[in-house]
Amino acid sequence: MRIVGVSFDEIEKNAEWAADEGFTFELWTDSEDNTLAQYFGAADGPNQTWANRKTVLLDDEGSLLLDYPSVDVGTHPGQVLSDCQALFGS
Repeated sequence: MRIVGVSFDEIEKNAEWAADEGFTFELWTDSEDNTLAQYFGAADGPNQTWANRKTVLLDDEGSLLLDYPSVDVGTHPGQVLSDCQALFGS
């Protein structure tokens, strides 16, 4: 399993934020034209200034397994962990 975060911020800003937060996963930038965010429905167009917070689970081939279009930061991590355990084992 691989966890990746995506932000519209520039690479340097993402790296600083990831270090400050102690992230143990990759944080990619989608700042050029929001292509990745648009593809997964986290942005409505190339000029949107911030992504809509959402999560997607993909298989090894990149096919969509689960889509969480709305995220409650208090309960969402537990929900995703439970779903990952059900899909991929512990």
